[in-house]
Amino acid sequence: MSLTQALNTATSGLKVMQSAMSIVASNVANAQTPGYVRKSLEVTSISAGGVGNSVRVAAVQRELDEYLQKQLRMESAGGGYADLRASFYQRLQAIYGDPSSSSSLESVFSTFTNAIQTLVTSPDSAAARSMVLSSAQVLAQTLNSVTEDVQSLRADAESGIAAAVETANYAMQKIVELNGQLAGREITNASDAALADQRDAYVDQLAELIDIRVVKGDQGELNIFTNSGVQLVGAGASRLQFNAAGTVSATSRWDADPAQSTLGTISLVSPSGGSIDLIANKSLRSGKIAAYLEMRDNVLVEAQNQLDGLAAAMAQALSDDTVAGTPVAGGFDVDTTGWLNGDRINLTYTDPTGQHRVTIVRVDDPSVLPLADTATAGAGDRVIGVDFSGGMASVVAQLNAAFGGALNFSNTGNTLTVLDDGGANTTDVDALSMTRTATSLANGRVAIPMFTDGGLAYTGAIGAGGSQSVGFAGRISINAQLLADPSKLILYDSATQTGDPTRANFIYSRLAETALTFDPNTGMGNSTTPYSGTLPAFLQQLLSQQGQAASNAQSLAQGQDVVVNALKQRFNEASGVNVDAEMANLIALQTAYGANARVLTAVKEMLDTLLRM
Repeated sequence: MSLTQALNTATSGLKVMQSAMSIVASNVANAQTPGYVRKSLEVTSISAGGVGNSVRVAAVQRELDEYLQKQLRMESAGGGYADLRASFYQRLQAIYGDPSSSSSLESVFSTFTNAIQTLVTSPDSAAARSMVLSSAQVLAQTLNSVTEDVQSLRADAESGIAAAVETANYAMQKIVELNGQLAGREITNASDAALADQRDAYVDQLAELIDIRVVKGDQGELNIFTNSGVQLVGAGASRLQFNAAGTVSATSRWDADPAQSTLGTISLVSPSGGSIDLIANKSLRSGKIAAYLEMRDNVLVEAQNQLDGLAAAMAQALSDDTVAGTPVAGGFDVDTTGWLNGDRINLTYTDPTGQHRVTIVRVDDPSVLPLADTATAGAGDRVIGVDFSGGMASVVAQLNAAFGGALNFSNTGNTLTVLDDGGANTTDVDALSMTRTATSLANGRVAIPMFTDGGLAYTGAIGAGGSQSVGFAGRISINAQLLADPSKLILYDSATQTGDPTRANFIYSRLAETALTFDPNTGMGNSTTPYSGTLPAFLQQLLSQQGQAASNAQSLAQGQDVVVNALKQRFNEASGVNVDAEMANLIALQTAYGANARVLTAVKEMLDTLLRM
């Protein structure tokens, strides 16, 4: 080897060692930097005439395990989803309160029923009456407060979606920008490798929010899709659009029909201007945004339905006054005087196909007709909504049209008559009763309107805004007339004695012992077999179900965290910086650097000797 070749080899070796030590220094300096991937040099030799005479840096390599990276991103979406749900469930449990606390919903309800039980044994006690009303007020206020807190959680979810959408949009825009800077060339230098790290960091950030799939293009660019197949990043960045609601209440609902929806929806606007609704298309299946949507639109809505179901059952259990129809030849009469919007007639008849149950519901807003069979909680009944705005003649006409001659309806004033099909004798009316809402405290019957809807009678009426039950737990209150005259807890007509326990027994029996049927929208039972049980049993089931859901969410989050952390550890071992290994590498590089320096020194000495000769 000539001295010139030796000089070139040593010089190129020094340059490569300098670059390698610079890479090591950068690795060590960024050992704790999130998203930093360990770098190494790819070195190649240069030959002339079949003889190697120098070396050079071919590329800067990112020590990246792409398979682990893909797995980590997928599990990160699941981890973000599970952690956020567990956090919301934990906050929901705090709203219900510790069962051992006197202020928890369960304890407050128990205090109320205990007070009524005391009133049963001491109906003439002013103190017992006062205790019933004060405990009833605490229960109503607790339901109001819990409703407000549940809706606050939904509002937090709405705000969380808005913030997550903003973060996702920023990440997608940065990915597109970095795609442009890196497209069309291999990563051969440290600056490009740093840009690739930045791009991966934004992809990782997006992966926590949305379940994504990353596809590398021919030019090295990253194309990003949701796992449902919707493209988020391609040649340009799509943009998420979220029209956040100003306020969130118990009546706030998301709907695929924008005209019906009162909550924000997430639309994806493509670079070309096209738009799709990601919620309506069920495009978001995991990640934090999906968790926010689930809590806002499903879990917390169901929690509110359960509270509303409890409040509605309490009110109607006491105020529903069922009166049996009067038998007449071929059928029954029932007096509809005092019927309110939402009150019901219960009809049972038999025809050649079997026995049928029908619930006829008074409706004052014809725009909601016809009613679905799910308008009542009962299973197996046909629900017929009847518009009462046109008077009894119109009611009779509507019912005759609905039954098509199978039964015959007529009226005398407010008295409704239901008869079988007459001479055909193929249809028999088996039973008829009317359930109306008591509005008077002393009406000669034990039914009592103890709870009201902000001062109005609660009937469960259905109007253009939906069922009266929606959000009722946030509006339930004690009848102001009862607070003004507690004696009406006992005195239901002018002849009632002050020590008569009849109404007190009725109140206790209805609230603590009578099995009631609850709407399947509470998440208990279904339309075929709705949940039926006492109010205490329903409340215990409610709290047990929510507690189990919270426990399951926490277990899922813990399991997902284990998976994510394990993948992070494996990824860091494969692609992260090990300072000890880097320092050992540095020592080897320093040794090689010294060897090249000694070659340069030897060449210099030889050249000096030659020059002196």
